[in-house]
Amino acid sequence: MTATTAPHPQAEPATVGRGRWPLLGVAAGIGSIVATLALDIHPSGWDIDTPYSQAVVEQVSTGKAHASVIVGYLTVGLLLFLAAAWRRHVEPRALASTAARVVPLALTAAAGALSLGYGWRGAFGLYTGNEAGAFDTEGLYVLFVLNDFGAYIGYLGVTVAAAAVIWMSLKERLVSRWIGVFSILPILPVVITVAAFGLPGFPGIVSGLWLIVVFAGLAFGRSPINR
Repeated sequence: MTATTAPHPQAEPATVGRGRWPLLGVAAGIGSIVATLALDIHPSGWDIDTPYSQAVVEQVSTGKAHASVIVGYLTVGLLLFLAAAWRRHVEPRALASTAARVVPLALTAAAGALSLGYGWRGAFGLYTGNEAGAFDTEGLYVLFVLNDFGAYIGYLGVTVAAAAVIWMSLKERLVSRWIGVFSILPILPVVITVAAFGLPGFPGIVSGLWLIVVFAGLAFGRSPINR
C-alpha cells in the first residue's frame, strides 16, 4: 500500500527581472493629461478679466466634453487596475509598511471621485449636443460651474499616494530614493495653493506627470518593490 499526497495548488512561476505592471500607471498618467488638461472645457477665447456668466455655456466645446468623458473613464479604469496590481505585487513584499497599503486605497479613492468629475463633463457634452434643450441655460451653467474643478479635485487621491511613496522611499527604502525626492515636487504646489488660497484643483494639473515619471521609474528602475 503506497502513501499518496494531496495535490497542492500550482504555484505561480518565478519571474526574472522587473515586472511591467507599473506601465498601467504610465498609461493612467497619459490618460490624465489628455482627459483633464488637453480636453479641458474652459473656453480659450474667454476674457480672463471678465467673470464667467451664463453666456459661457455657448462657448464650451461639446466635442471636447464628450471626448473628455471617454478618455477620463478609461483613465479611471486604469487607476483601478493599477491599484489592484499594486496590491498583488507590492503588498506581499512590504508586509510591515502601512504606506504601501495607503497607495492602492488612495488610487481607488481618486478613481471614485474622478468618475463623478468626468461624468459631469460627459453630461455637459450630452446636454449641449444630442440632448440639447433638456436643460435651460441656467441649468447648463450650474453644470459648467461643477466642471470648473470637477475633473481636477478627484486627483487628490493621487497626491496622497505620492505622499505614501515618499515615505516608502526616504524612510523605508522600498522605492528608489530619486522617486521619493521627485514625488515631493507635485505635493508642494498642492499644499501651498490649498493653504494660501483654498484652491482645490491643483492635483489635477500635476498628477498626470507624477504617474508617468514615477511608474516608469518603477517599471525600468531598481526599486526593491519591483525586483
